[in-house]
Amino acid sequence: MAAIWQPPQTEAMAEFERERARMVDEQLAGRDIDDPRVLAAMRSVPRHRFVTPRQAAAAYEDHPLPIGNGQTISQPYIVALMCQAARVRAGDRVLEIGTGSGYAAAVLGELAAEVHTVERHSELARAATRALQPWPNVHVHEGDGTLGLPSARHSTLCSSPLRDPMCRSRSSSNSARAVAW
Repeated sequence: MAAIWQPPQTEAMAEFERERARMVDEQLAGRDIDDPRVLAAMRSVPRHRFVTPRQAAAAYEDHPLPIGNGQTISQPYIVALMCQAARVRAGDRVLEIGTGSGYAAAVLGELAAEVHTVERHSELARAATRALQPWPNVHVHEGDGTLGLPSARHSTLCSSPLRDPMCRSRSSSNSARAVAW
């Protein structure tokens, strides 16, 4: 079988991979993140893809970063902790409220069959849609996430924060798991 061609890896990309591995080993597994699927998802999603070029050097540090519109990309540990708490299974359909940069949606996309994520800020929704192109199972919707997505039922709800408890009843099955971050 012929090898699949891949573009040459730059030193910067190799450094991002090293930083991502260090983030997972030290900030996540080195603490209390022990779900192997969550660790693998965090290892595979390039956080630097979800921040501005000016922020890229800090992408794997243990803190949130500004992404515009008064919003931040969550600290990697918080994304991992909430994904672990949600107990996302491979066949799950997830509703995330508050897409932001799309980073958490990408991590959820590594864990679930399908992710629908809702963002109220047009600029962030457009940027997240572009950043999430490698995850065809993640769908960005622009709108008020507190209204849920009544057209689809979800097994897991993730929100930042889940302000409207009615969202749960409008967008999920009775057995859905809800996690706010």
